[in-house]
Amino acid sequence: MKLSDEEKISAVKAKLKELSIEYGFHTHPPLPTIEIAREYWRDVPGTHCKNLFFRNHKGDRHYLVILESSTELNIHDLEKRLKQGKLSFASAERMERWLGVQPGSVSPFGLINDPGRHVKLFLDQKLTNAQQLAFHPNVNTATVVISYSDFIKFLESCGNEYEFTALV
Repeated sequence: MKLSDEEKISAVKAKLKELSIEYGFHTHPPLPTIEIAREYWRDVPGTHCKNLFFRNHKGDRHYLVILESSTELNIHDLEKRLKQGKLSFASAERMERWLGVQPGSVSPFGLINDPGRHVKLFLDQKLTNAQQLAFHPNVNTATVVISYSDFIKFLESCGNEYEFTALV
């Protein structure tokens, strides 16, 4: 059963409340791309992140790659760095199945929809220097800002495998 945008946002807020994580919440028009989002992020604090969802060649493994929003990424270079074989962008159907999100709304908060811990995260090690991180709350009409330490707390609570690595 697909959730409405309000239900998706409520689920993220409930998880953050459960974990006693303080957050900033900012609404805005739909921001399906980083280029469009930059215009609205001027007044939103934190390191804004680009979240990319990939699948392996066989389609039996899925990866969420997170890096600072202005970082350019070469997929062939990424394949070499991650050592996961040939990667391609996952389809909208796979995004919905594994993260409960639509294209343009990919976020680590989607891990709340992956109780089987199927998705593995690769995070750019540069993010470890961020004071605050900003992500969509599984919809692209809002941005949630949390501290780096609370982000790690969130990841730990989800239980998905994750690793910080040099992505570029």
